[in-house]
Amino acid sequence: MATPPQPPHSLNAEQQRLAEDTDRVRNWKRWGPYLAERQWGTVREDYSADGETWNYFTHDQARSRAYRWGEDGLLGFTDRECRLCFALALWNERDPILKERLFGLANNEGNHGEDVKEAYFYLDATPTNSYLKALYKYPQAAFPYERLLAENRRRTRHDPEFELSDTGVFADGRYFDVTVEYAKAGPDDILIRLTVANRGPEPARLRVLPTVWFRNIWSWGCAHEDCGEKPRLRARDLHRVECAHSTLGDFVFQQEDDAPLLFTENETNNLRLFAAPNAMPWVKDAFHECVVGGRADAVSPTPEGTKCAAHHVLSLAPGEERVIRLRLHAAATEPADAFGPAFETVMAARRTEADEFYRDLLHHVASTEERRVARQAYAGLLWSKQFYHYVVREWLDGDPKMPRPPDSRLLGRNDDWGHLFSRDVLSMPDKWEYPWFAAWDLAFHMIPFARIDPAFSKHQLNLLLREWYMHPNGQIPAYEYNFSDVNPPVHAWACWRVYKMTGRRGARDRRFLASTFQKLLLNFTWWVNRKDPSGKNLFAGGFLGLDNIGVFDRSKPLPAGGSLTQADGTAWMAFYCSTMLAMALELAEGDPVYEDIASKFFEHFLAITDAMNNLGGNGLWHEEDGFYYDQLLVPGKPAEPVRLRSMVGIIPLFVVEFISRERLQALPGFAKRTRWFLKYRADLARQISYLARDGSETGQYLLAIPTRERLERVLRYVFDEQEFLSPHGVRSLSRKYADTPYVLRMDGAEHHVAYVPGDADSGLFGGNSNWRGPVWFPVNYLLIEALERYHHFYGDSFTMEFPTGSGRRLNLAEIAAELSRRLIKLFLPDGQGRRPSLGDDPRFASDPHWRDHLLFHEFFNGDTGCGLGASHQTGWTALVARLIDQFPGKPLSETLPPFGFRAAKPASSKEREA
Repeated sequence: MATPPQPPHSLNAEQQRLAEDTDRVRNWKRWGPYLAERQWGTVREDYSADGETWNYFTHDQARSRAYRWGEDGLLGFTDRECRLCFALALWNERDPILKERLFGLANNEGNHGEDVKEAYFYLDATPTNSYLKALYKYPQAAFPYERLLAENRRRTRHDPEFELSDTGVFADGRYFDVTVEYAKAGPDDILIRLTVANRGPEPARLRVLPTVWFRNIWSWGCAHEDCGEKPRLRARDLHRVECAHSTLGDFVFQQEDDAPLLFTENETNNLRLFAAPNAMPWVKDAFHECVVGGRADAVSPTPEGTKCAAHHVLSLAPGEERVIRLRLHAAATEPADAFGPAFETVMAARRTEADEFYRDLLHHVASTEERRVARQAYAGLLWSKQFYHYVVREWLDGDPKMPRPPDSRLLGRNDDWGHLFSRDVLSMPDKWEYPWFAAWDLAFHMIPFARIDPAFSKHQLNLLLREWYMHPNGQIPAYEYNFSDVNPPVHAWACWRVYKMTGRRGARDRRFLASTFQKLLLNFTWWVNRKDPSGKNLFAGGFLGLDNIGVFDRSKPLPAGGSLTQADGTAWMAFYCSTMLAMALELAEGDPVYEDIASKFFEHFLAITDAMNNLGGNGLWHEEDGFYYDQLLVPGKPAEPVRLRSMVGIIPLFVVEFISRERLQALPGFAKRTRWFLKYRADLARQISYLARDGSETGQYLLAIPTRERLERVLRYVFDEQEFLSPHGVRSLSRKYADTPYVLRMDGAEHHVAYVPGDADSGLFGGNSNWRGPVWFPVNYLLIEALERYHHFYGDSFTMEFPTGSGRRLNLAEIAAELSRRLIKLFLPDGQGRRPSLGDDPRFASDPHWRDHLLFHEFFNGDTGCGLGASHQTGWTALVARLIDQFPGKPLSETLPPFGFRAAKPASSKEREA
């Protein structure tokens, strides 16, 4: 159900700020939570010959080594070009290092790949960053760095990950809650409130170092960043630090208390890392050396530098809380009293305005818990915006002031993406585990984003299609580890959905639609030219984002010189094609020049669908099993279906599009070509169904891959609790393989796939995600949407047993609602307060300092619903907020029809093949 913009007179304070920012009246989004949670171990910081990113720049080096392409910090804040940064640093007087950033295991250190080993939560956020709130839980005992490393190295892929909570450091509440709140008094006036609480039974001491620093842009000699005069931080007194930057302008950092100010330079400690002389005595890790190492001479003796911290020493009684207040503002907008009564007045006002914003957004959601889930999902989505900087040509060539990187890099990773120039705030999948954009993730992010910030969602989708991102050959960059990899082509779908979600029919942003459509034409052509090796409209190549779902690593050559024709790859292309058709028809209503390209996509869709269903007899359909499968092609042998029931065979159901008789009448050029085509290609016309209701002359054509009979057969598996249907959504692999794994014998070897409901036991793609059983939000969301659309066409004449074998028949809209509720309930407390997604940790069920804090994981155990993979992947898992928006906790009879469709009329319908 699309939600139109509210009229101006009804705008709340946050909506007014959004309007001012969109109209460029006031720059409310200039500052935000754009600081990465992890910059070390990324591709863009890797200048090695072998491309081993985790080894080239490690967590241990991060405190001492200046970053080239960004910065990171603990629950930080920065401007949109990451010039001036703020974050927390902490020390419990027991740790071996100053806690300046989140700790986690590198890919080769974890038994299931990289993984952050911390406890932190994004609690609240508004789209303009006018109010932000997050929580970090810091143990009072020494942080168990070595134990986490050793135990996870000892464990195998068949064991669960060893988490921070498993070490016992949070027992008896012996930790500090460190809450950070940001509130804007104006676009360039940021109020910062730190609340530190001792949750333990005994007094405890904590060092808190709020830190402000400049990103190092002066050490490299890079051409594209005008450093001008080196930026400087200078203390005028104990409470005031002046921050001068040639492009950002002059700012002032203020503290209320009398904490000593420490200064150093954001420069690499070459002596520690490389046994080479330092350019100056005060380097990046000076605060660690001063506070933890006790070396007062490690910091600058003069109150200036490019990095500054206020050193607070807190002694807290059991249960005591202490507040630290800070302010960062433009020098030109000096507040009359930086920490007077107005400080708390502004802070309280922004909290209230955040409440109002979400009250209005979720006014139809009655459940307090569902509103909490949606609000924290949106918070995580907003906190996961990040400044992302990567200029591939300069990265490949190296910097003028740095040693020349190995020549091997010029023919290595991303060597053919020299045009890519990224210096933008982008939506990240997870700012620690995946602190880089991923094109198909971002497409899903924009669906919930469209509800809270339509302008940002359209900007992000358009940005990846711009010439400084999209390859000249039309490919959209996948992700920084390999921009040339292929992800499912869902970008057009996201553009189309955001277009429809962000305006009333007749008043939508046609310029956005036309702009993205023109560039998507290039991308669609790239797919057709590169990923249809036989030229027969059956597509293959790449892992398509589903990681280890298949028998083989589909990004690599297959045994015996074989190749795969992919059911999901082909279905994704039909999905892409039908979406482009819908966009073209919409644009044609205002400009008939689009009718021709609509005809092209109509005919291409039918060709792909015909190949999928009929090429060589049954195409990729297996008549005996009633399912779609990949097909294995080995030279000299007949094609063999890979009879593995997985999400691969469900993705063909996602393709559902309509053409109404009214639209055909409004587009005579398209209608004429369509009639001609269907007359002379009657073999392809069978791929279309037509439905008129109650003898009416009006009706609509259905464009979908499966016929009604095939749709029913596939859905029987999908709704079977012994196969795909779990209490928490639809699994990615049939549960039938739990006891009897699938076996494919090929070239003298056996290849096995077993149902694994939790973390991967396969090393494919690093082993840090798993499509062999768990529940994944993006594909579940697309399935729910498809079921709604099928119901729009078939109405109540199409019902299924749900679950299969239960005797309970529902129409497809009701089933879509049931699936949505299963996904939503992952995050809702049961009668004992336990949320399935948070597992069995009793703290999340009963401890008042834990129980209302949510995590939004990458995927979920197919049996228990426990969250797995990246723990802060609010990106696509924020789709739960959209589901709550569409399917709030009401009886089915009261649920509003989702996705903008009215329920189809039941009964006297007649259906015929076109």
